[in-house]
Amino acid sequence: MASLNDIRRTFLDYFGRNGHEVVDSSPLVPRNDPTLMFTNAGMVQFKNVFTGLEHRDYSRAVTSQKCVRAGGKHNDLDNVGYTARHHTFFEMLGNFSFGDYFKSEAIPFAWNLLTRDFGIDASRLLVTVYHTDDDAAEIWKKVAGLPDERIIRIPTDDNFWSMGATGPCGPCTEIFYDHGDHIWGGPPGSPDEDGDRFIEIWNLVFMQFEDFADGTRSDLPNPSIDTGMGLERIGALLQGKHDNYDTDLFRALIEASAHATSADPDGPGKVHHRVIADHLRSTSFLIADGVMPSNEGRGYVLRRIMRRAMRHAHQLGAQDPLMHRLVPALVAKMGGAYPELGRAQALIQETLLLEETRFRQTLERGLRLLEDELGKLPDGSDLPGTAAFKLYDTYGFPLDLTQDALREMGRGVDQAGFDAAMAEQKAQARAAWSGSGETADAAIWFDLAEEHGATEFLGYDTETAEGQILALVSDGAAQDGAAAGDSVQIVVNQTPFYAEAGGQVGDTGMLKTDTGAARITDTRKTNGVFIHFAEVTEGTLAPGQGAVLAVDPARRGAIRANHSATHLLHEALRKALGDHVAQRGSLNAPDRLRFDFSHAKAMSLDELDRVEREVNAYIRQNAPVETRIMTPDEARELGAQALFGEKYGDEVRVVSMGREDGSGKGTDKATYSLELCGGTHVRQTGDIGLFVTLGDSASSSGVRRIEALTGAAAFDYLAAQDKRLAGVAAMLKAQAADVPARVQALLDERRALQAELADLRRELAMGGGAGGGAEARQVGGVAFIGQILSGVTGKDLPPLIDAHKAKIGSGAVLLIADAGGKAAIAAGVTEDLTGRLSAVDMVRAAAETLGGKGGGGRPDMAQAGGPSAENAEAAIGAVEALLEAKA
Repeated sequence: MASLNDIRRTFLDYFGRNGHEVVDSSPLVPRNDPTLMFTNAGMVQFKNVFTGLEHRDYSRAVTSQKCVRAGGKHNDLDNVGYTARHHTFFEMLGNFSFGDYFKSEAIPFAWNLLTRDFGIDASRLLVTVYHTDDDAAEIWKKVAGLPDERIIRIPTDDNFWSMGATGPCGPCTEIFYDHGDHIWGGPPGSPDEDGDRFIEIWNLVFMQFEDFADGTRSDLPNPSIDTGMGLERIGALLQGKHDNYDTDLFRALIEASAHATSADPDGPGKVHHRVIADHLRSTSFLIADGVMPSNEGRGYVLRRIMRRAMRHAHQLGAQDPLMHRLVPALVAKMGGAYPELGRAQALIQETLLLEETRFRQTLERGLRLLEDELGKLPDGSDLPGTAAFKLYDTYGFPLDLTQDALREMGRGVDQAGFDAAMAEQKAQARAAWSGSGETADAAIWFDLAEEHGATEFLGYDTETAEGQILALVSDGAAQDGAAAGDSVQIVVNQTPFYAEAGGQVGDTGMLKTDTGAARITDTRKTNGVFIHFAEVTEGTLAPGQGAVLAVDPARRGAIRANHSATHLLHEALRKALGDHVAQRGSLNAPDRLRFDFSHAKAMSLDELDRVEREVNAYIRQNAPVETRIMTPDEARELGAQALFGEKYGDEVRVVSMGREDGSGKGTDKATYSLELCGGTHVRQTGDIGLFVTLGDSASSSGVRRIEALTGAAAFDYLAAQDKRLAGVAAMLKAQAADVPARVQALLDERRALQAELADLRRELAMGGGAGGGAEARQVGGVAFIGQILSGVTGKDLPPLIDAHKAKIGSGAVLLIADAGGKAAIAAGVTEDLTGRLSAVDMVRAAAETLGGKGGGGRPDMAQAGGPSAENAEAAIGAVEALLEAKA
């Protein structure tokens, strides 16, 4: 029996031999179609190739595309586990022609693969064609020899495919397998077509037309082929099964579930095992592709799938978390074809364990409350909407789980009542928010959040993506459009642009549509809505348009490097200064980083050097930067540092980097930096490049600030420093290495000259000097020296005062110097006279005469200043009058 892995390989090899490029599956989060929540078909990654917006170096391709249908219009979630062929995750086998071959080759490719390589009995196959597609019908007759009764013409959209209201479209032909008359059902197009006897296994789309907005249709210049065949469905057929869950892959996962729960795989819990097996695949692949559980968008759909599987595990009697224990079985079966599963295995297991541990508490409480509510109702009646809303709003029990639990009892939920209760709560929330002091024009963001939900952020994994413009806002009101020259705020359903938060500045970049373009100058966030501040640079923009969004990659890269370096810096400071260090603010901009932290005194040069060296050591380690999602309490128990200024909800991103054992691998205890953070980061610490501190300064009382550079900015800074050093060395006529010693020698020489100059000034002042002699005279019965000096500074005056006091033995001294156009004043009183005279009074009297104010010091020595020494003689006279008055 061929395994599903064998069947996938056979399909890819067959088309590879026939000139097709074997293309890897694209991620489950589409980057080129903003209307899709998840990749749901093989053609999604080729959409822009079909429309001509993108060109590749091949014209034929074949893929096995991983797909998820569990949200939006493609939602099979509620049927999974209860039917033979519904899945949340499936693989779509497809071959594609981009203007190369068409019907006459596509139909033989399909027929020969099915009947020759796969060995399917041709007599069991029949096909449908669009009722006007005579070409396809004739090719089927010629290639397969099918009679008219096995070529069924369908006049509905079931056999006509379109990409949307406009764009490429065309007829299709579907291939069906007849499982035999022992199974109820009729051929396609018959009254009994919904039965399981005739099962579609392959759909071939012939893109040959283009639809336009005015209702017209024209031929495409290069007709193309898009086919899709579910691996699970063809696998069941080739393994002789009528149920996809009986194939080897699903059977292995079901057996693993049965072994872990000690529950019969084919017994009463059969549906539970099937749900677990299916949901294990979708949750694991979504996590591997970067989707993490949350309360919004794709993360919410992931959480919904996870919790549905976990509830079924609970019903099987699992006493402990189960899902994470099944991941190795999945990796063993599918890791060869999809290596991303193996690479993300640890993350998948940890995420499932954390989510199930938390959810089991919610589940047990919710089921008890649900049982209590049902006990109040007549048998068989639906649960009132108010009761379902209470379970959701008060106890965190989601509506879909309530519905799923009731479904097994043959009961439902009053959906209208639930919706009414939800609407009332939202109205109350809006009323409370409106009175919260926000500006009046900010109400638009609340309304947009209510209408469209939170913006889906894609920027952790990509810097480019497509989005759909939901609103254009100007002056607090929604606009119908914007034209070149307009400043406008743009809201899209999903974006790679990071909104300013946690010290990281908002992204900038470009947004383009079919009709115009805008430069994004900033990105911020309000009420979960990302606001792109933009200037329309060409054409026009309108709500509803698809848009290509591209973040400025160089700027984002520099910001990422600075943000990751901030985490390393935080931990290096804790290691160097102590555990009291905590963040008190930060800025992560493209040109620099700034980090404020609690510390009472300035850092020494040795401490700064130690921190800089340690950060660079972990940069060189080039360890991966890893992210996990958990509750704030779990993160803190793990030892994660909370960042100042961030608000944390029910879940947080925990960013870890660096290994203290130097290996780049290990346990959480060996992790160097572990912090709660919602920002963007480098993938490896080596991507930071280089880290250079610019110094430590005071930010506020008890808070220090470090500014630093990384990457190219750090290199440019060091290069400039080297250039400056070389310039100094040239001036000194010395080698760069000798500059410190030469500068020190010059400083020593300068100090010696300054001391010599000061001595000369004192000698000059003591010997007389301009404006008056240095001889004491009697004033008010006290020996007094009043002297006007030039060529001295204010700091030269105190030693001169002391010299004069020593010379006269007992008395008072007043010195006034003309220091650079301003007056410097000093007064002194010998110790024996401080009881009756005060130097402070003397300098204040002199300062007042010179137009200055104040002055201070001790009774024996005081200093003051004035705007000019022009009236120095009068100032001396004022002090003499003071001495006379004190006599």
